[in-house]
Amino acid sequence: MAQPATFELSIDGMTCSSCAGRVERALAKTPGVQSATVNLASERAHVMVDPATAANNLIEAVHRAGYQARIAADSAAQQRARQRSALHERRMLAVAFVFAVPLVIPMALMPMGITLMLPAWAQFALATPVQFLAGARFYAAAWRALRARAANMDLLVALGTSAAYGLSLFLWARAAPGEAPHLYFESAAVVIALVLLGKALENGAKHRAAGAIRALEALRPATATRFENGVARQVPLISLRKGDHLQIQPGERFAADGRVLQGQSSVDESLLSGEALPVSKAPGDPVNGGALNGEGVLLIEVTATSQETLLEGIIRLVESAQAAKAPVQRLVDRVSQVFVPAILLLALATFVGWYLVDSSLEHALVTAVSVLVIACPCALGLATPAAILAGTGVAARHGLLIRDIGVIEAAGRIRHVVFDKTGTLTEGKAVLATLLPAVEGDDEVLAQAGALAWGSTHPLAQAVQRACIESGARVPPAQTVTVLPGRGVSGEVEGRLLMSGSARLLEDGVACPPALQAAAAEWEAQGMSVSWLLEHQPQWRVLAAMAFADAPRAEARATVDALTGRGITCHMLTGDNAGSAARVANRVGIGHVQAGLLPAQKAQRIAELAISGPVVMVGDGINDAPALAAANIGIAMGGATDVAAQAGAVVLARPDLMLIPAALSIAAKIQRKIYQNLFWAFAYNLVGIPLAVLGLLSPVVAGAAMALSSVCVVSNALLLNLWAPPIQREN
Repeated sequence: MAQPATFELSIDGMTCSSCAGRVERALAKTPGVQSATVNLASERAHVMVDPATAANNLIEAVHRAGYQARIAADSAAQQRARQRSALHERRMLAVAFVFAVPLVIPMALMPMGITLMLPAWAQFALATPVQFLAGARFYAAAWRALRARAANMDLLVALGTSAAYGLSLFLWARAAPGEAPHLYFESAAVVIALVLLGKALENGAKHRAAGAIRALEALRPATATRFENGVARQVPLISLRKGDHLQIQPGERFAADGRVLQGQSSVDESLLSGEALPVSKAPGDPVNGGALNGEGVLLIEVTATSQETLLEGIIRLVESAQAAKAPVQRLVDRVSQVFVPAILLLALATFVGWYLVDSSLEHALVTAVSVLVIACPCALGLATPAAILAGTGVAARHGLLIRDIGVIEAAGRIRHVVFDKTGTLTEGKAVLATLLPAVEGDDEVLAQAGALAWGSTHPLAQAVQRACIESGARVPPAQTVTVLPGRGVSGEVEGRLLMSGSARLLEDGVACPPALQAAAAEWEAQGMSVSWLLEHQPQWRVLAAMAFADAPRAEARATVDALTGRGITCHMLTGDNAGSAARVANRVGIGHVQAGLLPAQKAQRIAELAISGPVVMVGDGINDAPALAAANIGIAMGGATDVAAQAGAVVLARPDLMLIPAALSIAAKIQRKIYQNLFWAFAYNLVGIPLAVLGLLSPVVAGAAMALSSVCVVSNALLLNLWAPPIQREN
């Protein structure tokens, strides 16, 4: 069966949650569409379709619903189109306020006893450009909605302001010569100006909330320097292919993932990996697109391009999370589907009711207009997506990539966190834990072992090399180094014939001191690897025994303590042996350990724990994927395999365990912001609509309250940008 295709569409013309719901339903009804999710805050639609479905079919469906759509991309043409649209909106906002302010001044002076009523013709001249020039967008959007047999916020604004403007024309026309009728031109003009101001503030806030994506996208250079037949040429990124050779100058960003062929340099990967210090790169080392080259010129071979790079993968993860909906949004969507039609009926009932009560067409119409204006459901539609957009954005900036919005609902109820051992709680690389010489006080054995290990790529040999560097040992050169397959290595060091390797070196009757044998047995029981150093003098004898372990991460203990402090029980499930598991668990403070488990057994244990409460699983390998998928929240460590990353609901951009409590913290904060926003959105409507129905709100005050509600909701969501993860560490 063919894999489904996905499209990202940019949607223009949406103004409220009713619009987003209408676009979503239109896409869902399109043949070949498997699922469609529309995000009002990011103005994007994420559509999963059968492979044979064309993008034009989706775009046409959106057009029939009354909106504009295009394939989401960051081409220069689309950037210019967005800039032109933003400039036009700013101009219309300026027009609205320039003409509306003179209409408001007499109203502001009236409480002070100053009467400065503009003549009717002046009010008409000032209000008309606002109504039909600055307000043209509302008429156009309302017309599209009517053609689609639907209702949205623009229809409410268009009807409300047109009613106030039309009533003013009617009262002016029937007034006797010399009479100064009370007109409502200022209400229509000010409502349009305030709604436009609210939309401008919303757009600015949404633009800031989406800063994480733009910051990541900014890491991509526009072009790359590619060698073709020995000639360096500037080429666009889209033309790069695997195997291409690129030259990276000092201070230039890498255009693609690759492998260093020539040159040495330090590379700033902080925005991708969170590593604060530059990382040294030499031939054979991998590099990532978007990283910043330091002082050296590098020649690299491209290993991944376009949508395959680490940077593009991070961008897709963040975009996917920001386009998703929290479960609570389903309730909001259902409410929004009936909200606008219900408000239209309520406004009509208000008009009829007031007209029957006092027979005043003027008062009945003005009250109905207030109902239409105060009820615009912008804040309701923005409550959830604005919080998700801001929260996932700030999380991404701190190295947390939230792929599944269901994390937000589950984070506050977590009862268990389960860790894999190797590569998760531990560094995933060997370190020399203990070196025990046969002769007490023999300080030369580390340097001698380092001489045989120097230059080797074997993990244990590299551990010896690091130990020599850290201790400052003077490592002499080794001659005639020979690899002994399955056993170790031999060589001559300062005239002495040495061997280093596994216990197989002792099989030929080599004498080993009992103390070393006992120590080696204890180390192996703890899950450590043991290596031996021997000297031929004239027979082989043991010089030292070395124990290698996979050291716990520096922050592992602090992470477990932080989780335990939240009332969460920490577990370790590993396929490693019991001794090794117990040693690491004791070091990091985990009391619940199960070792020797197969991947399926890990998943089964996760399911058993889930009976008593939601479970988080943290892992990094392919064998962790089933457990990650079985948990309520799967967290894939930085550097995790592709399979593990895809199975995780959260991906850590860098291998930092303290990001785990941070993930639970930001998820809980996003959920709180969603509920806060929904409270304010509903509160504005629950308080404002009855006041408008009772005739206690003028259209101007209603318009100001409606605009303020949207700005309040988005501004509250933006407070998430102040969040930062804990930075405490325990060594």
